[in-house]
Amino acid sequence: MTTPLVEMLDIDKSFPGVRALSRACFELLPGEVHALMGENGAGKSTLMKILSGVYTRDGGTVKLDGKPVEITSPRQALDAGISIIHQELALMRDLTVAQNIFIGREPRRFGILDEAALNRDARAIFAQMNLKLEPTVRVETLTIAKQQMVEIAKALSYRSRVLIMDEPTAALNDAEIAELFAIINQLKSEGVGIVYISHKMDEIKRISDRVTVMRDGEYVGTVPAADTPIDTIISMMVGRTLSNETAAITDTSRNPVALEVRNLRRGRDIRDVSFELRRGEILGFAGLMGAGRTEVARAIFGADRREGGEIWVGGKRVGISSPQDAVAAGIGYLSEDRKLFGLATGLDVRNNIALASLARFTRAAGVLDDAGMHQAAEKYIRQLSIKTPSDTQEARLLSGGNQQKVVIAKWLLRDCDILIFDEPTRGIDVGAKSEIYRLLNQLAADGKAIIVISSELPEILRLSHRIAVMCEGRLTGILPGGASQEEIMRLATLREPAMEVRHAG
Repeated sequence: MTTPLVEMLDIDKSFPGVRALSRACFELLPGEVHALMGENGAGKSTLMKILSGVYTRDGGTVKLDGKPVEITSPRQALDAGISIIHQELALMRDLTVAQNIFIGREPRRFGILDEAALNRDARAIFAQMNLKLEPTVRVETLTIAKQQMVEIAKALSYRSRVLIMDEPTAALNDAEIAELFAIINQLKSEGVGIVYISHKMDEIKRISDRVTVMRDGEYVGTVPAADTPIDTIISMMVGRTLSNETAAITDTSRNPVALEVRNLRRGRDIRDVSFELRRGEILGFAGLMGAGRTEVARAIFGADRREGGEIWVGGKRVGISSPQDAVAAGIGYLSEDRKLFGLATGLDVRNNIALASLARFTRAAGVLDDAGMHQAAEKYIRQLSIKTPSDTQEARLLSGGNQQKVVIAKWLLRDCDILIFDEPTRGIDVGAKSEIYRLLNQLAADGKAIIVISSELPEILRLSHRIAVMCEGRLTGILPGGASQEEIMRLATLREPAMEVRHAG
């Protein structure tokens, strides 16, 4: 039998108040893509952070090439040929792409940084990846998708034998995913072992050889990807049957208008966008990467200054020039980048949930009603099934899916009438997705007006009463719920609005 590149046996790990791993196991063969799956908080990332030297294990054995090893730092892991691409980006935004890739390993000539060699080496990696990117541009100017590709290039630059990818396609479009999969297949042929963490079932079936499932920090089982039905994998992950509840395809045209956007403009990102959102409606926004969906949301919320257009709430024109103005008008926004814009990661869960509603909990002389904040936080921890030892746990210590639930709780507590959810389930497992879908449907049933921006067409089709489609900053059409993926993609690639479709539904 082939000697595994990696064996992890009976791994234990605890944090204050949390037992993250209990006798967890994992194996990786040379030239294998091995998917590691489980709900958020199942222990996947913790297990891989132990392998990559970010955390030290409390118990168990790690073997490389059949020999026990002690990996106590990321540098030691890199030296052993183990690289990890984290779910959350870890780039230095003020440095160039090439500088980020080779930070700490820069080529020098006569003791001076050799920028030409640095950029030449970066271009060689981009050529391997078939990636069109200039090494001299600053990372802060790149889209999230391009930043993710820089992370991948950085990992490849170490010529690692073990490559851990934690949700690598979360911000990539279909073309970029195809490029990534081509790179993965090339690495497989060279004997590189790849650990692939993802919640996207279609990706797992396309790219992986085996699937290992974890639940509640424990090993559940390992199955062949090609021969195992998706439903079986999901059952292993969640240990329960998931709801297939979808938005009822009902006519919302007679409901009162909650939000009206007229001729919204911002350079080439937003070109004369107009639409209505009604109470009790989920309006899905679909489109390819860069279509302008997030830009529209940020302009409505006052996070970006618009160059023209009007925003009407409840039949009254409102002046929104900042997020504070939007919140005062009853609009809440859940950003696609939860850590940068949605959370104060250094604060605990309680304070994060109360963050948009502090006036409600402020007594005389500015003293906060801590007991009231605790009561409110506990309500939403229960309602959203947020996995946390208590509401005093720092938000940075939660899994990605539970962090997302904390952001949702913040806006539910604020009780906004209009809610904009930008990629609400990005990086969230199938069980948590089902819970969030059910929550969104319930909010709509309660009369909330909801915009959902998603790059996943099945999600848009599952949730939306109507579907607004954008391409290159323009709203090219609004389709009724129940439209086909083909209809959506036609509008997503249409450079001019289809007026006969635009006001459908």
